[in-house]
Amino acid sequence: MKRKWGAFTLIELLVVMAIVSVLVSIVAPRYYSGVSKAEEAVLRENLRLTRDALDRYRADIGAYPNSLDDLVNRRYLRKLPYDPIVKSERKWLVIRPPSGTNGRVYDIRSSAAGKSLDGTPYSRL
Repeated sequence: MKRKWGAFTLIELLVVMAIVSVLVSIVAPRYYSGVSKAEEAVLRENLRLTRDALDRYRADIGAYPNSLDDLVNRRYLRKLPYDPIVKSERKWLVIRPPSGTNGRVYDIRSSAAGKSLDGTPYSRL
């Protein structure tokens, strides 16, 4: 009596590998695009919340903060905002207030190079 081996042929394996590679080539760009959209959404929201905290700080104190840590120390923010593009809380571009205004932090921008999905440079968001 002969035994039948339950093995796959080389052709069958190549066909399966081709199908898997086609599926991966379709899904991967969508995945990475979705990750980029999510990072940009987080960046925009963190900028919005921090700018709101800066405005509230100025309205309460009468001057802009000297550092972002002042916003955390006085509980205008729970923690420093995270920039998901550069993956750091400490690499913000700090914009100084106009001359004659007290404080050192008027606005913040991302220090990331490059452009967002809509073509706006990250440093201009």
